[in-house]
Amino acid sequence: MTTRQDLYELGTRELVARDPVIAHLVELTGPVALPTPTDSNFTALVRAITYQQLAGSAARAIYGRLVALLEGDVEPERILRFSPDELRAVGLSAAKAASVLDLSAKVAEGTVTIDDSALADLSDEQIVAELTVVRGIGEWTADIFTMIHLGRIDVLPIGDLGVRKGYGSAWKIPTPTPKELLQLGERFRPYRSVLAWYCWRADELSGGTAPSPVTGGV
Repeated sequence: MTTRQDLYELGTRELVARDPVIAHLVELTGPVALPTPTDSNFTALVRAITYQQLAGSAARAIYGRLVALLEGDVEPERILRFSPDELRAVGLSAAKAASVLDLSAKVAEGTVTIDDSALADLSDEQIVAELTVVRGIGEWTADIFTMIHLGRIDVLPIGDLGVRKGYGSAWKIPTPTPKELLQLGERFRPYRSVLAWYCWRADELSGGTAPSPVTGGV
């Protein structure tokens, strides 16, 4: 059985052979080190919503309070027992509380299907389309879930500023717009997730920051 690590190693070898900038980044930073997913798909999405547009420490604190409220049971039926005000009391914004409740309702009623067997039959684009019907889940959140949690190998989160800045830094061009990065990324198919990961690392190297949990930090 081919693991996601196998796919990323294959993709890295292919891109190293194609592009000297990727080859240089691999020399500097080593292989792709994605975090090992431990959450269910639903829990990963609730966590992603919580973390949107927040610094890591603040997001961790709010998510911790949410999990405590749920007594560790991060499941749709459990969340639906709580009101928006109760969810806001743990630190969620009104928009995020509404998003978590909408996700829970859609998963509970089957409008959105996120079990592994169903997602395995969907393309990356279809997964994004499935998820973005949920209030508060945009393409960025869906892309990150598909790339990081599901381990898909050809996802390019063009809405991520770190990826765009890292591309500009590594290839020594002005930071591309999302549309420009989409075009630039075409030549890296079908391994654009590998490109995205090394763009994150390039941005960290440029800014002198330590690796994040997504890029092998703790």
